Amino acid sequence: MSTSFPQNLPPQFAAFGDREWTEVTLGESGAGVWRIHGGGETLFLKHAPVHPLSEMPGEVARLNWLASTPVPAPRVREYVEIDDTSWLLMTALPGRDLTELTDDPARLCQVLASGLRAVHALDPGNCAFDQRLTAKLREGSANVAAGLVDETDFDDAYDGWTASAVLDWLLAHQPSNEDLVVAHGDASLPNIMAENGNFSGIIDCGRLGVADPWQDLAIACRSIIFNCGEAHVPTFLAAYGADWDEERFRYYCALDELF
Repeated sequence: MSTSFPQNLPPQFAAFGDREWTEVTLGESGAGVWRIHGGGETLFLKHAPVHPLSEMPGEVARLNWLASTPVPAPRVREYVEIDDTSWLLMTALPGRDLTELTDDPARLCQVLASGLRAVHALDPGNCAFDQRLTAKLREGSANVAAGLVDETDFDDAYDGWTASAVLDWLLAHQPSNEDLVVAHGDASLPNIMAENGNFSGIIDCGRLGVADPWQDLAIACRSIIFNCGEAHVPTFLAAYGADWDEERFRYYCALDELF
């Protein structure tokens, strides 16, 4: 049993001190995440610095909204801000994330497609979270101005670019129209869950909102290419019901560099 806890653990969570804690290192959100086992349930505790551009308060609001929809997502147990840190305690979803299915890429593509279809089937008219390009570029610009963009982690296509150069390119090449759905916002394999080979929910929902479907399809295709190989992208798109769109793929992947 691990007895290592996050630093400055708030007293609200002291009751979990005798359970098994495991730090989760998969993901690039910048937040610390711990899995808490025992007591008949599994919970996750996420913590991150309080910051005007932090996604965590928005994630809490999105998870609370998702609780009213058919799409499975973690349930918020408690959210607190103490001193300079935000803490989010939430329930676990059944199953494992899709990085555990990379040895079966055909099944992985089916699960990913069915999960995104479920999210995109939600009524955008009932979703208050605006992630259309005007809002998304405004958020990206704020991240650039605050120095929050990691230029050393850019994809090869933008190796050597500055964050400002990526932003300028995005502003100059913004698509003229958007189809609107409820999008996850960061639909990479670690954020989609499966149980027994079937979709079981979404996690890391801090960027969920009304957006073009290629906000998700681009990130999903990029994640498939990285984890399984480019040859599996047509299988995923066919299962989802979309045609390849090179321009939107490049655009939304570039947009993701600012987050």
